[in-house]
Amino acid sequence: MQYAMAAAPPWWSRLLARVSGTEGRAVVRELRPRARVTPYEERRPTLTDLYKARRLDMVRLAIFLVDDLHTAEDVVQDAFAAVCRAYGTSLDGLQDPGAYLHTAVVNAARSVLRRRRTARGYTPPHQPASAPVDEGLLLAEEHRTVLDALARLTARQREVLVLRYWSELTEAQIAQTLGLSRGTVKSTASRALDALEKNLEASR
Repeated sequence: MQYAMAAAPPWWSRLLARVSGTEGRAVVRELRPRARVTPYEERRPTLTDLYKARRLDMVRLAIFLVDDLHTAEDVVQDAFAAVCRAYGTSLDGLQDPGAYLHTAVVNAARSVLRRRRTARGYTPPHQPASAPVDEGLLLAEEHRTVLDALARLTARQREVLVLRYWSELTEAQIAQTLGLSRGTVKSTASRALDALEKNLEASR
């Protein structure tokens, strides 16, 4: 069976449209990814340039993967540290810093989720601490609904959807980031959208 990577479905568009109303525009400006980083014409970007340009985008991406702001910030710090260890502060030899950073964030988030599953095997689940005041800048109530629905997907489904519809990566870029074939990305996205829509309907 052939799968096609769908455009954002109507329910997803309606959700974003609700948040982008007059009263929510300030939040949306904070939540939506900034403009893509373009290659430097005069010089190659350094790690500092990459950090300044992409840190907030990566934190927002990580939130969708780990469902916690403070953990997401740790994930991004770990990802930048991994980039530094591999390529240094000058990023010599790194052809696509943005793509490498996406992969580093996904891998760091996976490590967090593995540790979280292990910890929960020994201790009962507990309610997280109250959200910090500044978390309101990153998470609106509508986005909390999406986060809760995403949390009920498999890890792979969540990664594919977040990279496709939040980070706006292509099928090929997602396949490279996650180490999957394009066919697997297509089929996973199709099943994940169906499951996410059901989760959102159930939460209404």
